[in-house]
Amino acid sequence: MMYRLGRWLSSLTDFTTLIGGLAIALMMLHITADVVLRFLFSSPIPGTITYVSNYYMVVAAFVPLAYAEKLDAHVSVEVVVERLPRRLQRHLAHWLLPVSATVLGFMTVKTWDEAVTKFQSGAALVEGGTTIITWPGYFVLPLGLGLMVLVLVYKFLVYLTGARCGLSVSEQERRREADVRPSAGVEGAHHE
Repeated sequence: MMYRLGRWLSSLTDFTTLIGGLAIALMMLHITADVVLRFLFSSPIPGTITYVSNYYMVVAAFVPLAYAEKLDAHVSVEVVVERLPRRLQRHLAHWLLPVSATVLGFMTVKTWDEAVTKFQSGAALVEGGTTIITWPGYFVLPLGLGLMVLVLVYKFLVYLTGARCGLSVSEQERRREADVRPSAGVEGAHHE
């Protein structure tokens, strides 16, 4: 049961990361088209700045949060912890998971409330004479944060129960992570 749930979460985080990557690609195409049209034809795409800041960047930043947690790739600063025995570091890292989940849970609820408020008011921006609705972008934050909360809670439950973790990370992902991160002070919580 825990393993199947982990596989489902792993697939979901992979999919959301794909969406984040797609947002980056679309943002690059949109900006490139805007620049080309602006300088060659003096006819920029209306609302480019609004779309970039309220949609593309929000999706690219918040949707892949759970994937970064799956890889244990979030930035951490170990000043005191790195001096502790490795076993204690591992246990401490796992006991910080519910603390992080609680904080992010509150953030999820708060951003959801804000998104609902923006939806109810029909939030929009006017740029260059064009009205662009912005309320859908507000729902991205609680969705990204909420998925990260699920991953954190799942990882903690796996730690407590000793169950087999379904948040497997492929060898390619491990190699890519090793290339990006020079060294980890706390051993990763990768369970196979």
